[in-house]
Amino acid sequence: MAKEQEPTTIKKYANRRLYNTGTSTYVTLEDLAVMVKTGEDFVVYDAKTGEDITRSVLTQIIFEQENKGQNLLPITFLRQLIRFYGDSMQNLVPTYLDFSIDSLTRDQDKLRSQMANAFGPSAFTAIEETVRRNTEMFEQAMRMFLPFSGGRGDAPAAPPAPRPEPKAELRPDGDFDTLKRQLDEMQKKIDQLAGSKG
Repeated sequence: MAKEQEPTTIKKYANRRLYNTGTSTYVTLEDLAVMVKTGEDFVVYDAKTGEDITRSVLTQIIFEQENKGQNLLPITFLRQLIRFYGDSMQNLVPTYLDFSIDSLTRDQDKLRSQMANAFGPSAFTAIEETVRRNTEMFEQAMRMFLPFSGGRGDAPAAPPAPRPEPKAELRPDGDFDTLKRQLDEMQKKIDQLAGSKG
C-alpha cells in the first residue's frame, strides 16, 4: 500500500527519451500529461546526473499543451509572471499561485455541477465569487507576515491607523492590483464565451 503512494520514477536520457521505471516502457510528454490528469504522481530524474528535473519537464508539458491551442495561460498573466522573476515579490508568487489553484481545485466539483445544471451567468458568478473570496483570504494572510510592511507579523505591535497601508506599499509595482485585474479580465472573457455559446 505504501508502495502505491510513492511517486513513479521517470528517467530522462541524453537522447531526450523518457523511461517509466514503473512500467518499464518509454513514454512521451503526452503520456506524462495523462498521468498528471489521472492523479498519478511521478518524479523525473536526469539519467546521467541524477538531478531532479520534474519542474522543467512539467513546464515542457504545459508548453506543449499551449502549443496545441489549449490556452489556459493568458498572455498578460505570462508577461506579469516573467516580471516577477528577480522582483521583491518573487518569493510570494508561488505561495499565492499555490493557494489560488488549491482553492479552485477544492471547489471544482461544486463549480462543475453548477455549470452542468445551468451553463450560464450563475455558474460564472460562482467562479467569480470563489476567486474573490480566495483573493481576500490570501491578502489577509499575507498582511500578517509581510516583513517589509513595518511589522514582523505580531498583531499587538501593529498600530491601528496605518495598518491598512501595507496594500499601498505593494502598489508601486502594482503586483497585486495587476493580478486582480488579470483575474477580472479572465472573468470577462469567460462571460463573453458563455454569452456566445448561449
